[in-house]
Amino acid sequence: MTRDAFHLQLESLNRELHGMGVLVQQAISGAVAALVTRNVPAAQNVVERDQDVNRVYANIERGCLELLALQQPMAGDLRRIAATLKVITDLERMADHAVDIAKVVVRLGGQPHVKPLVDIPAMASLAQEMVADALAAFVNRDKDRALAMIAKDTEVDRLHRMVITDLQALMERDPATIAQGIQLLFVSSALERIGDHATNLGEWLIFLETGEKKELNQ
Repeated sequence: MTRDAFHLQLESLNRELHGMGVLVQQAISGAVAALVTRNVPAAQNVVERDQDVNRVYANIERGCLELLALQQPMAGDLRRIAATLKVITDLERMADHAVDIAKVVVRLGGQPHVKPLVDIPAMASLAQEMVADALAAFVNRDKDRALAMIAKDTEVDRLHRMVITDLQALMERDPATIAQGIQLLFVSSALERIGDHATNLGEWLIFLETGEKKELNQ
């Protein structure tokens, strides 16, 4: 493989990574929409489509490992491949968390919500913004956008704490809400983890640009 062909392959992997990110965003938005509307078939569709994310993950991983084995890249190219392998892992885990949310919808079986969903949709909206920004920042190597995205994780964490506090108070007042309350806590936790993985994407971009891996939102 010539150096030109090598870099063309890198760009192809970058495009595949973007496509994987789009699938992940669709999974998150689909799972949250299914929760809000109590749409069990839509939630089941999110679960079933997770195999598409896994397929793209495997293709990108295979392409990265082939480049490592055949080209022995150095410096910036090596960091790019290493960062890509890390990013697709974070994306795959985000998709898993979307599936976790969808499975909650299936378990609830369309039953009415024990309380109006306010903070969870707000949290989901912010987490989805983070994923979109993180993906665009990594693909376009936009460090400023990555840093701005990482800062949003503080608000996701704040909303997560509010959800915990509100649901705990509700379950203490009314034991009949405990079963669903626990499921909604799972949802909030999944969204909080999605925000963490989006933050990781930003940190991997910083690594790609600087060669240093730093925790930027502690």
